[in-house]
Amino acid sequence: MNPRRTSGRAAAADRLARADRSRTFPPLPVRTGARGLFAESWWGSAWLDALETTALDSARLARGRTYARDGHVDTINITPGRIVATVRGSRPRPYSADIRLRTLSDQEWDGLLDVIAAEPDHLTALLAKRLPRTLADGQTRLLPGPGDLVPRCSCPDHGRPCKHAAALCFQVARLLDADPFVLLLMRGRGERELLDDLSRRNAALTAHEARAHPTAATPTPPPGQGPEAVEATPTAASGPAAEVAPGERAAPGTSTTHGVLARVALADRPRPPLPPPLPAPPQPGRPPALPDGDGLPFDPAALEFLAADAAARAHACVSAAGSPGPGAGRPAVHSPFPSLPPWEDAIRLTATAHPTAGLTSTTRALYRDLAAATGRTTTDVARSVAAWRQGGPEGLALLDTIWNPPAGDFDRARSALLAADLPSLRPRHNHLTDPSRGIQLRFGRDHRWYPYESEPGTEDWWPTGPADPDPVGALTALLAR
Repeated sequence: MNPRRTSGRAAAADRLARADRSRTFPPLPVRTGARGLFAESWWGSAWLDALETTALDSARLARGRTYARDGHVDTINITPGRIVATVRGSRPRPYSADIRLRTLSDQEWDGLLDVIAAEPDHLTALLAKRLPRTLADGQTRLLPGPGDLVPRCSCPDHGRPCKHAAALCFQVARLLDADPFVLLLMRGRGERELLDDLSRRNAALTAHEARAHPTAATPTPPPGQGPEAVEATPTAASGPAAEVAPGERAAPGTSTTHGVLARVALADRPRPPLPPPLPAPPQPGRPPALPDGDGLPFDPAALEFLAADAAARAHACVSAAGSPGPGAGRPAVHSPFPSLPPWEDAIRLTATAHPTAGLTSTTRALYRDLAAATGRTTTDVARSVAAWRQGGPEGLALLDTIWNPPAGDFDRARSALLAADLPSLRPRHNHLTDPSRGIQLRFGRDHRWYPYESEPGTEDWWPTGPADPDPVGALTALLAR
C-alpha cells in the first residue's frame, strides 16, 4: 500500500475525530412562559442539582437563571471536559464563561461501553435521546456530583459561580434535555466515535456468542436430494430472483438476492428542479460581540469589524444579484465591491467603520494605527477618509490626481456659475478655484462636482460636503457652510 495514501487517510480520520469531539450550538431562543423548572428531563435536573449544591450564593444563581431565560448566552462550544460561551452582561462587551468537568479515563470508557453493548435497551434509549437511569447511576458515573463543575469567567466577580457562568450552566441543561450525547461529549467522547466503538463491540459480542453456541449439525439429505441433485435440476437459478415471503425459508436452488444493475443505478434520470433561493434579508446581520482577553493574537474589536464588513459586502452582492425569473437563469452581475489596492481598501474600511464625520477618541486611535501601519501621517488618513465618504473610490482618486477633462460639461460649468450670480472660479486642469475665498470644485471622471475648502491663502484643501452632478448646487452648498 502506498504509505502516502495511508498517511492521508490517517490524517483525514484524525480530522474527523477532532471534529466529532467539538460541537457548537447557536444561541438558544429566549425562554418564555411559566417560570417553573428550567430543565425538563431528569438528567438535566441532575445537572442543575450539581450546580446548585456547589453554589455559594443563591442570588447569583437566580440572576444567572434570568440571564439564561432572557437569552444573554451566545454561541456555546462543547469539547471534552470544557464548555465555553460568551455571556452578555451589563457592559457593552460580553464576558467569556466556561465550565470544566473531569473526563472519563480509558478504563472507565471501556467499562461503560461494555455495559451499553451488553444491554441493547441502553443504546436504543440513547439513540432516542434519552439517558437511562441504570446507565447514568452505574459503576461509571456520568452525571456530575457536588463540586464536579468548575466554573470560570472573565468578569471581575469572584463568585463561585458568578451569574455569567451560572447562566451558561442553565443553558447547558437545555442542551442536555435535547441530546444526552452532549453529556458523553463532555466526558470525553463524541457521538460518532461512540457509535463506531459500540458497533465493533456488538460485532465482537455476536461472534463470541456464535462460537459459544454453535448451530446443530446439518442432517444428511436423503438419496436423490443432495447437492448433486440440486445441480442437476433446472431451477430458477438462471432466471430472475424468486420472491420469498417474510419468515419463510427460500426453496433449494432459488436465488434470493435482490439488486439493481449498475447501468440502471448510474443512468441519468430527470431530477426535480432546485427550490428558488431565499430572499435576501432587508439588512445584513451583525456578528456577536467578542469578549476582551489577554494574550490573544488578534484585536477582538478589529475582528468584529471585519466580520461585520464581510456580512455587509455579502449582503450587497446577494441583493445586487436578485432572484432569477421563472424559467430563467440568474443574470451575471458584477460585484459591487471591486478589488482595491491595500491603501484604498484600508481607507474604505476606516471610512465605513465610523460613518460619521466627527472625530472621537476611537477614530483618532484608529487613524493613528492606520498611519503607523502604512507609513503615512494621521492627517493623510483623515483627509483620505473624508474623500472616501464624499465620493468613494472616485472621491479618493480626486484627492491626489488631476486630469484634463474634454470640452463639454467642464467648460459649461463656469457659464452656469456666472449665470447663477455665483463667484467666478479660476480653471486649472479639472479644478475650479477661488483662492481668496478658500473654495474649490473638482470635476470627477464620473461627471460629478466635488466641493473642497481651505483656509484662504493656503493650499490645505479638504473634501467638504457631498458630490453633486450640478456645479451650481455643489458651489451653493459650499458657500452656505
